[in-house]
Amino acid sequence: MCILFIAVNQHPKYPLIVAANRDEFHKRPTSNSQFWTDKPDILAGKDEEAGGTWMGINRDGAISALTNIRAPGREVNNATTRGELVMNFLDAGKKQRPHYAEKLSSTREHYNGYNLLFGHLEQLYVYNNFDDELIALNDGVYGLSNASLNSPWPKIAKGRDALAKYCKHANMLDTEHLFELLKNDALADDDALPKTGVPLEWERRLSSIFIQTDDYGTRSSTLLLVDKNNHVTWEERSFDNQAKQQSVQKYAFDLHVKD
Repeated sequence: MCILFIAVNQHPKYPLIVAANRDEFHKRPTSNSQFWTDKPDILAGKDEEAGGTWMGINRDGAISALTNIRAPGREVNNATTRGELVMNFLDAGKKQRPHYAEKLSSTREHYNGYNLLFGHLEQLYVYNNFDDELIALNDGVYGLSNASLNSPWPKIAKGRDALAKYCKHANMLDTEHLFELLKNDALADDDALPKTGVPLEWERRLSSIFIQTDDYGTRSSTLLLVDKNNHVTWEERSFDNQAKQQSVQKYAFDLHVKD
């Protein structure tokens, strides 16, 4: 997962909106989002190569999603797969989840760079393992990509501003408008590009919200909406390397949230 836009208590009907793109090599085997057979309360896609996932939700209201930190000079080959971090939180018992941040901090050097969104409807957090920093998401709109939360990257500002504006002016939420936000493929100007250690041509290609190249790009776009009655709407659209839509997965269900 490479970009997330998150709105917390910004829309009159949906206390939580998450709009996300997963960017990955097209050859990496992947299963579309579904309720896992061996973990029937968890809805998520699956990375068939390493076994983890990039974004998911549990029927009891646990939510998690992952973005990698782009830092080629700090990558190590024998690191533990980051995709397990999402599933470990979703699959943890309610007694273990409040201590998950402590576990992330104590094991942070086992993984290459990542940001992890995790928590429940009443409180979400973002943890950055490079900075060993935990940030609580209060009411507001956030953008998270391959650096720190709300980094001043053009695509982060563009998506965050668009989501904030939409929440203010759209009483009835139209998912097509949110998917349009995620499909924005406009590149940033060279003078606004971040310097993350990859060649300039790749900084350009990676500067859009929706990424399209022959080998690497946006594999799927996902919307997670939770309304005031704890009703979940989940829609995932997958794409090929020509940015053509290949499939759609839709789920709607009520969370089993207990006081």
